[in-house]
Amino acid sequence: MSERSPAPGGLELVEALVNTLALETGADSLDTEKGRARLGLAEEDVPAARELRESLRATLLAHAGHPPHRPVTPLGELLAAAPLVVTVDPADGSAALAPAGEGSLTARVAAAVAQALVAGTWSRFKACQAADCHWAYYDRSPAGRGRWCSMQVCGARAKMRRYRAKES
Repeated sequence: MSERSPAPGGLELVEALVNTLALETGADSLDTEKGRARLGLAEEDVPAARELRESLRATLLAHAGHPPHRPVTPLGELLAAAPLVVTVDPADGSAALAPAGEGSLTARVAAAVAQALVAGTWSRFKACQAADCHWAYYDRSPAGRGRWCSMQVCGARAKMRRYRAKES
């Protein structure tokens, strides 16, 4: 739903995963071959991807100061099983965490979260507060207090609801 720029670095993968489900319509791109291919998933990977997606959504809601949208497996539990390795670039000596082997979706997400922690971008990665949206977005506002994925859609709807409630 968002017209925002994609999240920085590896968070773009996390954003793509969380935003595979449009809560307003119920459309889930993980139901399609094309949607799964975008994330490198086979059909048998979908249940685990959905569990990871909803744990991520709950975490992103927490970043925005909101309770989880429903009970989920804690994200830390899911990422704890992710096989990661430390890589070191021989050219400049820089180190990074990377998925081990082929890199399952969970391992790729764990590496992206680790990269975002180091870069200081993880806490600005949020979920829209609109109950019928919860789209993932990266908050680039100066104060880091963004609330909606889109001011033109979700923000405008919330403001209109508040206005109408005041007028009644």
